[in-house]
This record gives sequence, structure tokens and C-alpha cells, in this order.
Amino acid sequence: MATRVERLPYGIGRFTLGLYLLLVVLLMVVGWGIYAYSRQFTEGLVVTGLRDIGTMGGAAWGLYIAFDIYFVGVSFAGITTAALIRLLHLKHLKPVSRMAEVLTVVSLILAAFSVLPDLGQPVRGIINLFRYARPQSPFFGTFTLVVSGYLFASLVYLYLDGRRDAAILAKEKGPLQGFYRLWAAGYRDTPAERERHDRASFWLAIAILPLLVTAHSTLGFVFGIQSGRPGWFSALQAPGFVVMAGVSGIGLLAVIAAILRQALNEREQLHEGIFKWLGMFLVVLILIYLYFMVVELLTTTYAGHHHEVRVTLALLTGGYAWLFWGVVASLLLALVSLLLPYLPEPLRVRFPAFQPGYALATGLTAFVVGVFFILQRMGPPRGALLMLSPEVLRWIPWLLAVFLVLFVLSFFPLFTTSFVASAAVSGLLVNLAAIGKRLLIVVPSQTYGTLLPYGVGTYTPTWVEYSIIGGLFALGTLLYLLFVKFFPIMEVRTAEEGGH
Repeated sequence: MATRVERLPYGIGRFTLGLYLLLVVLLMVVGWGIYAYSRQFTEGLVVTGLRDIGTMGGAAWGLYIAFDIYFVGVSFAGITTAALIRLLHLKHLKPVSRMAEVLTVVSLILAAFSVLPDLGQPVRGIINLFRYARPQSPFFGTFTLVVSGYLFASLVYLYLDGRRDAAILAKEKGPLQGFYRLWAAGYRDTPAERERHDRASFWLAIAILPLLVTAHSTLGFVFGIQSGRPGWFSALQAPGFVVMAGVSGIGLLAVIAAILRQALNEREQLHEGIFKWLGMFLVVLILIYLYFMVVELLTTTYAGHHHEVRVTLALLTGGYAWLFWGVVASLLLALVSLLLPYLPEPLRVRFPAFQPGYALATGLTAFVVGVFFILQRMGPPRGALLMLSPEVLRWIPWLLAVFLVLFVLSFFPLFTTSFVASAAVSGLLVNLAAIGKRLLIVVPSQTYGTLLPYGVGTYTPTWVEYSIIGGLFALGTLLYLLFVKFFPIMEVRTAEEGGH
């Protein structure tokens, strides 16, 4: 194999002071999440906002389950994108293939960790899974297909995809040489070995795609086949889960690719054409999901029984309206920002110039309002917020949504000329929408959807839940960052190929 790189590419093994500081901050956030979980483990779920449905007027599922669905959804688009790149020979998207594979593995790990705090006693829950599991149950399929089969297949796919690069880097002396040799496992890059390797990866990609659709549909069936739970019982739950998974996953992949494009200064490999393709995928998926939302709303408001209508009205005009319309606004803003670069040249010239001061003012205002909102949602002690009347507190979410929209709109002038900025910001918006939509799926049907004559319930996450979820995000960022620093996040370009 006459291939050689002169130094480890993509900044592998090189740590700067800023990177060390970022790692320290991430470790501190992870440590705080672990501390919060230790409080929950010792004191029980009473330190959270989770309560029994009906008798205690609460919700048994909350942030943990919502983010479990979100992380699993992100993983779907990651490995799907990588598999389709190989199956359809989409060479122009090849640089983001490994980014998508790593995103899948990290997201599935976070999804598994999201379930554990919801169990209360995770060891007991894992043991009882093997003792009492019913193969007919969607829960059984979720654990076996997603956690076991899905994660294992994704790890194997990532391993096979990285063997050639590991073999190339193993020729360079350094502290990581042993690690690369272990990953390469004797790979020689001969024509016969390359053909066998490609054939194995091809058939693994073929097997992964139906597994992905089945796994995410099964996760949707956990909600969709519960006929006694208004707001969940719907034939659109399974396809809706799959489509929103694609939206959030591709959106997050666009964000990661934009960050790495800037951090690694790889504008040649991560060219604008990649973001143009990711943006087109997002446009199609957003339109499909908006159609699903309209169909579901028309069905429940026109022909649903009064329990379904009560849940729907809670979304449209009730206590969850700010979140529902925030999701709709985020999807529409993402859609518009993705289409702005396609404006005709005369309209681009007339578009107003970017105003940094306006963006800074709206962003800071949104941040301050957001801090007030989080403190208000975390429950006692609320400090100064206790002096505000309930009428004022009710308008805080709407005020936050308005300033967030104004903040995003302030950046629209930048999107008329850059597919990268358009795809990255749209990726952030659709992921905020995905998180909000997961919460709207999980919570309102428990607080408003009881068929028995119970009153309306409430669910307010505590600092423990917020801290654990924040720790999970920090853990995911840490794992992804460490992978980037120890293994090439894109295919290595050798000297013969004009690489490093």
C-alpha cells in the first residue's frame, strides 16, 4: 500500500489552550449532571417534577423520555445518511459520511442514558426487562432493535469505514500508532481486500436501512397504539417519528459540518455543495412534517371526540400553546432560511443589510428572558420571580418566543449568499423544534388526556432534570470532540491524492 500522510490530518492529537478550557467546562457540566443524578438516585423521583397521572395530577414521563426520543431520532438520520451515501454513490456527500456515523453512535449512547434516570431504579428495571419482557410489546422492540441491534450495527459500520484510514495513520510513529494498528487489524488495502471490505459494508448498509425504519416506527408505536390515551392514538405517530428523526438528524449534521468546516479550515472538502444538498433534504422533510401536523390537527378538531379536542385545544390555545407555536415558527423560519439563497439576483440586492447591533440586542434580550423562564420553570426557590403575578409569568414564554424569532430574523440577510450559514442556522432551528415537538408528544396527553374524571394535571421539570439533560448534552459533545481529536473525522487524503 503505497500511501502515506506527512502528519496526522484534521488536527488530530493537537490540543490548544482554548480546547483544554472547553474540555474542562464540558467535564464540569457532566460532573454537575452526575451530582444531580446522585441526588435523584438517593432521594427518589420526588426531587423531579414527575408524578403519577390522574391521582397526583402530574405526568409520569417528562424530559427524560422526550430527550430519549430526540436522541434516537438524531441517530436515525446519521446512519441513514452514511448508508445512502454508500448505496447511491453520493460522492459529493462523502466528507460528511463519518460525521454522520459518529453522530449516530454518540446519540444512541445518550438515548440509553436518558432512559436510566426515568427508571428510578435502573438496575431493577434492567433485570425486570429480561424477566418480564413481552416480545409483542413495542417497548421490547425499542430496547432490542434500538439499543442492541441498531447500536451494534452502527458500531460495526463505523469500524469498517475507518479501517483504511487507521491503516494509513498506523504508518506514522506517535503515541496513537498502537491505537491505529488495533483499529486497522491487519488491513492492507489490496484490491481483493478492498473489494471484500466494500462488499461487506454495502450489505451492512442494506441491512441497516430497514432496521432503522422498523426501530423508529416501533418507537412511534409505543405511543400510537395506546387507544386509551388521547393525543397519542394515531396512525401518523410512526411515520411522524421517522420524518422528524430525519429533520433533527440532518439538521444537527449540518451544524456539526459547519463547525468543523470553520474549526479545521476544510473549505475545499466541506464545500458549499454539501450544505446545499443537506438543505434540500431538510426542505423536503420539513414540508412533509408540516403536512402531517396539519392533517393531525384537522382530524382531531373536526372529528375527534371531546378528549382529543381537549388535548388539541391545550396545544393551540392553552398552556402548551407557546411551545406548539414555537415549534411551528421554528420550522417555518428554517424553511424560509433554506430557501433564501435561491432568491433571484435582483431580490438579493434589495435585501436589507445585516445589522450586528440589532442581532446583539435581540439575542441578549432573549437570553435574559430565557433565564427568567428557566428559573420560573424550575420551581422553588424562584427568588425574585415570586414577586411576579401569575398573569405576568404566563406571558414570559410568549415574550421569549418573540425575541428568539427576532434574533433569528436578524441573521436572514446573511443567508441570501451562503448555503453554509443557511443550513447551519436552519439545523439549529429544526432541532429546537424537534425537542419542543417531543415534549408536546410526551407531556400534554398525560396532563390533559385522561379518560377518567380527573382534573387537569401539570408538569414542571426541576433543576435535577435540567441538570441531567444538560450533563447528557455535555457528555455527547465531549465524546464527539474526543473522537475528532483521536481519529480522522473525514476520509484521509494521501499524498498521492493531493492530501495532507
